[in-house]
Amino acid sequence: MRFKNRNIDLSGAQGGPTGTTVFVKDGNVDKALRKLKKKMQDGGKLMQLQKKAEYIKPTTARKQKKAQARKRWLKKLASEKLPEKLF
Repeated sequence: MRFKNRNIDLSGAQGGPTGTTVFVKDGNVDKALRKLKKKMQDGGKLMQLQKKAEYIKPTTARKQKKAQARKRWLKKLASEKLPEKLF
């Protein structure tokens, strides 16, 4: 990861940083990065970025949704299936 020194004004209406923010304490960047990734994953922002990374044709999207639904259905059937009688 590259960090460039830029003069960016992060002050919002209340005078603090806006958006998803994580503060680095005691120079522990690794911990702050983990927290940022967790916040982004919980907020669903990462999925939105991944979806917008490339264009998916409508037919391909329909096929993917159908395959995912089929997978969920098969998983549900497998969980509801009674064990076989072994006698």
